[in-house]
Amino acid sequence: MNKNKILLLFAHPSPHRSEVNCPMFEYARALEYVTAVDLYAHYPTYQIDIDKEQRQLNAHDVIIFQFPFYWYSTPSILKEWQDLVLEYGYAYGHGGTALHGKIFLCAISAGGRADAYRTNGYNHFNVRTLLQPLEQTAYITGMQYLPPFALFSSRSALADGTLAQHLQDWKLLLEELHHNKFDPNSVDSLVTINELLDTRHQRER
Repeated sequence: MNKNKILLLFAHPSPHRSEVNCPMFEYARALEYVTAVDLYAHYPTYQIDIDKEQRQLNAHDVIIFQFPFYWYSTPSILKEWQDLVLEYGYAYGHGGTALHGKIFLCAISAGGRADAYRTNGYNHFNVRTLLQPLEQTAYITGMQYLPPFALFSSRSALADGTLAQHLQDWKLLLEELHHNKFDPNSVDSLVTINELLDTRHQRER
């Protein structure tokens, strides 16, 4: 079975305040099959090198956007990256087939509790619904979309002891993506891919 190369695009405007995303990024960066890019560090003036970013996309099989879920969207540099890099004729439109068949997912952290992301919760929608613009981006560019990998109550995760389990789930997720163990059709009904990872952890016990 072919093994996937993973491109991790990390966007956090305040990494010095991050108790969740930075440990995830540092773990991924140490893996030989992951190319981990800190977009804010690489492009502090937002002058994104489109050709370089497209070459990186071409060289990888799995694309992950990792970011804190602020105001139901991505941090600004990741939106800038999308606007410039995913251009007509490359990612979509006539001749724009460069991303066809690649796997795409988001790894997000949310400060609110999981029950806030429900129809009757504070945020009225689940995270899968709120991320639909990115799901549609995957669809229009021909990528295979996986449900998001999400950590809720992220501001208290370190104190609550939930961060350690989340990092274990992150390790499992990256390993299984590398070994091409996800069938996008089989997870399409899930709100988050964490649901599948929880099931796999239970089988191991």
